[in-house]
Amino acid sequence: MNDTTPPLHPMEREQLRAETTLIVTVKSADEFHDDVTDGIEGLEEGDAVEATPTISFTSYDDLMATLTPRVLDLIEAIRQEEPASINETARVVDRDVKNVHEELSRLAQLGIIFFEEDGQRKRPIVWFDELLITLPFDPASGDTAAAAP
Repeated sequence: MNDTTPPLHPMEREQLRAETTLIVTVKSADEFHDDVTDGIEGLEEGDAVEATPTISFTSYDDLMATLTPRVLDLIEAIRQEEPASINETARVVDRDVKNVHEELSRLAQLGIIFFEEDGQRKRPIVWFDELLITLPFDPASGDTAAAAP
């Protein structure tokens, strides 16, 4: 099982550990682009940019396909039990190691968790205390999947 998730720099891990909330939301690609552009412009002008870490999905379907009840249970188990490895995580949630490894790799790619490596073992870390999901019900967001006839 190869993992292509780039490792976080120790300073990045420490910054994440200082945060307590992760916001998950749905935004169109254009809205996301505008937010990033505004942030870059603010930095270039010398403005302090303080923002809560946020992950944006482009549709409700993508969010719901990623943060399933099973994945949320996995995140909660890691946060509460603090398993020392992927194998131990699989034992804690009573699931197949390969399946848990795949889900953890996906969560790491998204920045929801990170791994601390200890020799051959990779310990999954949930760095936040609270996961806040915001669902804007704005037709301008570009998500028409929830539109009623």
